[in-house]
Amino acid sequence: MKGFCEKCRDYVPVKTQTTEATKTIKGVNIEYNKKVAHCEYCNEEVFIADLRDENLKVLENAYRKKENIISVDDIEKILIDYNIGKRPLSKLLGWGDVTLSRYLNGDIPSKAYSNILNKLKEDPSYMLEFLESNGDSIKEIAYSKCLEATKKQIEQRKILESNGNDKINIVTKYILMKSKDITPLALQKLLYYTQSFYVAFYNKFIFSDDCEAWIHGPVYSNVYHKYKNFGYSFIECKEDFINTDLSTDEINIIEVVVNSFGCYSGKVLEAMTHSERPWQLTRSGLKENAPSNKIIEKSLIKEYYDKIIKKYTMINVIDIRDYCEDLFKKVC
Repeated sequence: MKGFCEKCRDYVPVKTQTTEATKTIKGVNIEYNKKVAHCEYCNEEVFIADLRDENLKVLENAYRKKENIISVDDIEKILIDYNIGKRPLSKLLGWGDVTLSRYLNGDIPSKAYSNILNKLKEDPSYMLEFLESNGDSIKEIAYSKCLEATKKQIEQRKILESNGNDKINIVTKYILMKSKDITPLALQKLLYYTQSFYVAFYNKFIFSDDCEAWIHGPVYSNVYHKYKNFGYSFIECKEDFINTDLSTDEINIIEVVVNSFGCYSGKVLEAMTHSERPWQLTRSGLKENAPSNKIIEKSLIKEYYDKIIKKYTMINVIDIRDYCEDLFKKVC
């Protein structure tokens, strides 16, 4: 990478470093990792347009994460799930015609508008309320398509609830669908890393279940009992998967975790979690083979993986691979 150094008065090779920075957006102080370029000859700071754009994107993501502002991907998913265009949805919500277009192009929604969109993403009955109260604001064909899709979403939610498929089971099914060969031991670790990196990137947990610090690493006991009869064999009962409750962000994290960690055996993944502080601290004072169902506190998981995100300067979820590779070298 090269840039123009004002001190050297020439285009020079540059070196980059990552520093912690703070920026105030709409009265909120946002901490983020900022990349800065310096001249390799005189060490003067050099302006690089690509770095500026990258820093702005990192800052925006940090702001959205801290304030729980809906992502562009999730807005696009709303349009797909409810089979409605951006202009009709804007009208249905009582907003300006181009409001959603602006958000899809990168403008950040207000907290109030973001909360409405997040609720639409999570609860199809909320969309039904808008259709019933403001359906005459859009064309009949748009109304009919959206109503049909909304009823379908509501019905699928009822099916999931009647089958007892809570969020951790939905995530489990998706992991199984994306994994070629996976043992119960490996499944537990992929669930753990999905939970851990999701909260690190998005400041909320993907499911509510607590993780226990068993002898062989972190375990979600309900999932363990469901698949324990497979022992050390590969899980074969890969159930049909209907995605009605996974956002784009959730799917991205799961797929990166499966692609990064899923290539290793359950025993290697066990060694990886054994090398990390959440499991170690929770089992502090216990003998190596002592049974325990002590809970690995969610706050401990979040604190540890927040530090991992900063240490490895993770900008996108794909950067999880760097940590995975380093962890593998550490334990093998």
